[in-house]
Amino acid sequence: MTEETLKKVLRDFGLTDSEVEVYMVVSKRGVLSGPDVAHLIRKDKAQVFRTLRNLQTKGFVEATLEVPMRFAPVAFEKVLELTIKEKKDEAARIEATKEQLIDYWQDLNRKNIDVSLEKFVVIEGKHKIYSKLEQMLKETKSHLLAILTVPSLLRTDQSGLLDVASKRFSKSKLQLRFLTSLSEQEVKPMKALMKRRTKQKANFTGRVPDLGLRPFPRLIIRDEEELLFFLKSKTDVSTLEQDDFCLWTNSKEIVKAFTAVFENYWQNATEIAKKIDEIETGILSPETCVIKDAEEAAEKYEAALDSARQEIILLTSSEGLTKLSKNQASLKEKAEKGVSIRVLAPIIGENLEQALAMLKCCEVRHISSSYISTTIVDGQRLFQFKNTPASNKANANLGFENTFYTNDLEYVEKTRTMLNDIWKDAPVPSLRTIEYFEKMAAIPESLSVSTDDDVSKVMRKVSAYVIGEGYPVTEKSILDKTINAKKYVVRNPYEDITRLYGHSAQAVIHPPSFLNLPDLMIHTFHNDKQSSYGNEDTMIVYLWLNTPRGFLYVPTAVVGDVKEGQAGFEAVFSGTPAGQNVIIVRKDEIQVQMHGNTLFAGWTVPIPLLSSKYVLPPSAIFLEAYGNLKTKSFSVVLPSGFKITTEQNYLEAFVTFSNSASKYSGPGTEGVLSREMIMTTFPPEKR
Repeated sequence: MTEETLKKVLRDFGLTDSEVEVYMVVSKRGVLSGPDVAHLIRKDKAQVFRTLRNLQTKGFVEATLEVPMRFAPVAFEKVLELTIKEKKDEAARIEATKEQLIDYWQDLNRKNIDVSLEKFVVIEGKHKIYSKLEQMLKETKSHLLAILTVPSLLRTDQSGLLDVASKRFSKSKLQLRFLTSLSEQEVKPMKALMKRRTKQKANFTGRVPDLGLRPFPRLIIRDEEELLFFLKSKTDVSTLEQDDFCLWTNSKEIVKAFTAVFENYWQNATEIAKKIDEIETGILSPETCVIKDAEEAAEKYEAALDSARQEIILLTSSEGLTKLSKNQASLKEKAEKGVSIRVLAPIIGENLEQALAMLKCCEVRHISSSYISTTIVDGQRLFQFKNTPASNKANANLGFENTFYTNDLEYVEKTRTMLNDIWKDAPVPSLRTIEYFEKMAAIPESLSVSTDDDVSKVMRKVSAYVIGEGYPVTEKSILDKTINAKKYVVRNPYEDITRLYGHSAQAVIHPPSFLNLPDLMIHTFHNDKQSSYGNEDTMIVYLWLNTPRGFLYVPTAVVGDVKEGQAGFEAVFSGTPAGQNVIIVRKDEIQVQMHGNTLFAGWTVPIPLLSSKYVLPPSAIFLEAYGNLKTKSFSVVLPSGFKITTEQNYLEAFVTFSNSASKYSGPGTEGVLSREMIMTTFPPEKR
C-alpha cells in the first residue's frame, strides 16, 4: 500500500487534509508537543494545536497529562479495528431497532412527536460523548454542574471543551461548578488548569468534598434539565478511568435527584484554591496539621481515645470495622464508663458477624465506601487517615502515616454535624441478607394479604416453592453457555421454554416514610439478543407486605420494553399481583446497563403498584460490586406452575437508590450483581 492510498483511507475515516498530515507526522516521529509538530510541517502553532485536539477527539492521538502536554499516535491497526467495530456496532444498532424505527417513522405521519418525552440514551465513544457535552455547554442557560476526577477534567480540557465553556461562561451570569478529589500528585496540573481559566475570566468554581469523599458518581448536569451519568469499569483499577461510556437522560425526577446529590457534596466541600494551599503547605490552620510521623500520630490518637469522657464517633472502612471488632474489650470498657461510641462503616458479608457482635458495646450503622476514615473524640479532637489504622499492638503504627489532626472547634463541630446527618439516614446492620429476602419471596404455602381490602382482591393466592440450590455449575460453564448461546424461540409462552441470557441485579431498598412505600426488592435484568425476546431491559418490583404468614416480599409489578414479552410475564406471574400489572414501556424509558462491576438501572415513568395503592416514582439504582466472584444455580416454582432455573456468576454489591425526594445507600449484604446470568423458564407441562 502506498502512502497516498493510506492517506485516502484516513480521509475516508473522516479526517481533513490537515489532520491527515499531522497524524502522519506524529505516527512517524512518536510523542511530540504542539510546537514540535508545527516546526516539522511549518504551520502556525495555534492551527496545529487545534488540529491535534481534533485528532484526539476522533481517537487518532492521545495527550499526556504532563505540562506542557505532548501527543502520542494511536497505532493505525488499533484505529482501524476501532473504526471497523464502530461501523459494525452502528449497523447492528440500526438492525436491532429496524422495526422500531419503521414504526416511529410511520407514526410521524399520524401525530406530532413530543420531543420533550423523558427518556434514556446510551452514548458510547469519546467522540460522541464529547459532542454531546459540547452541545450541553452551548445550550446552558443558567448553570452546569459536574462531578469529575482530575484526569477527567484534564482530558476534557485537552479536548477543547473547556475553551468552548470559557467563551460562553466568561463575562456572563452562566456558572460552571465542579467537584473533584485532589491528591498531592494532581495539585500541579490542577493549578495550571485553574490558572488558564482565571486568565480567560471564566465563571468556573471548584471544590473538594470534605471528609475525603470520593466524587461519586461522575456526572454532568445542565440547568436541572439533562444529565450525563458515567459508568466505569473497576475490573482494572491500575488504569485510568476512560470517559467512553455514559447514559444521558432528561428525566426531571432523576436529574433532580442527582442535583440534590451534587448540592449536598457542594455544601460540605472546600474551595479548590484553599485545598491546594493546604496540600502544599501541610498546614491548614494554626490548630491544624498533618502529622507525617506514624509513631507520633499513633501515640496522639491512642491518648485521645483514652481521654474520651463523653463521645467517640468512628467512621471507618469495612476492613476497619473488622479490626475494631478485635478491640471490643477496650470499647466495652469505655462504654461501661458512660462513653457513647458510634461506628459508621460499610457493612458487607465478610464483616456482618463482627458488626452484629459490636452492637453489644456500641452503635453501628452502614455507610457507603466513599469516605475517608475519621475519628472525633468528645467533639474536640478530630483525626483523619488515608489508610485504615491498625488496632493491634504488633502493628500499632500501620496506617498512621500523614494523619490529619485538628482541635479547631469550628472545624470539628462542622464535621461532627456532617457525621450526625449521615448517621440519621444510615441503616443498622441486620441478619436479613439478600439470601434471606430471596427466601422470603419464595415460600412453601398459599397465602393471602388480609390487611387491606383492595390488596386482598389483587392478592388472592400467592405461593412459590424453592426446589433447592440446583445443580453444580462453574464460572467457566456459565461463560461457555453464554458465549455459545442457544436461542429458544417462543411462540406460545404456555407451551414453549423461554431462556434469557444477560446480567441482572437485585437490591433491597428501605425508602423513607414520606414516599408512602413499604420496603422494596427490585430485580432488574438486561437480556442479550440471543434471549428468547431479544435485547430487553426488565424490572420486577416486590413489596414487603403483611400476610397471614407474616411479612413477605410479594411480586407486584413487571416492567419491560419488549411488547412480545408481555404475554410471557403475565403467564409466569399469574396468581400474583405482578401477573395483573405487566407494564410495557418504550426502550428509552427504562435502562439497565452494566460496565465492569458496576450497574445502573433507571426508569423515567411512574410505576403503579397494587392497583395504584402505591406508586414507585421515576428513580435510579446504582450497584457497585465488591469481593470475590461466586457461582450458583437454583430453581423456583411459582404459583402459576412455571419453574424458573437460574445459573449465575455473581458478586455482592452496595446499593444506592435515588429519586427527587430521597437517596438511600444500602449495605453490601442487600445487593447482588449477576455478571453473567442464564434464566430458563419451563411451562407447567414441561417441568
